[in-house]
Amino acid sequence: MGSTENTSSGRTTAARDRDGEGRARNARPRDGLGRPLPYGAPGVPRQPKGIVRRPEESVAEAQRLLDEGKPFHAHEVFEDAWKSGPQEERELWRGLAQLAVGLTHAARGNVTGGARLLRRGAGAAEAWAAGAEDGRRPHGIDLPGVIAWARELAAEVEGGVPVDAGARAPRLRGAS
Repeated sequence: MGSTENTSSGRTTAARDRDGEGRARNARPRDGLGRPLPYGAPGVPRQPKGIVRRPEESVAEAQRLLDEGKPFHAHEVFEDAWKSGPQEERELWRGLAQLAVGLTHAARGNVTGGARLLRRGAGAAEAWAAGAEDGRRPHGIDLPGVIAWARELAAEVEGGVPVDAGARAPRLRGAS
């Protein structure tokens, strides 16, 4: 039987969020930057996890979310591509996920984490591109442009420039 002790949120431990297999899951609503909101508050619908998309669909969906100022949600799209895609592309998608998380942290005001993740993602994407046959435009992604965007934004974040996630979203396929 489950315990009925209170948690810090005032809910009982018996009422903890669980998935169908009994694993703990946090079902709290979240805002557009992925920050948890109080239970019962209206939030931004979460990205479903484990969606297998064609690479072009992943890029389009991530760009839509980035343009809407939801880099946390875009990172989940990239994460799905990283986990479901071919082994030889995993570092590309992982790097893109890190870039989206870096933008998330920067928009939340986390200067150190934002800059660090933007640079880490840029480095991962650059390393992947160096060994890839189509390292400049995989799936139509302007990888050199995205890498330059990340490094420029990291420097701005460290310089104290506030970040609006939607306004500073990268153009994954280049300027349009």
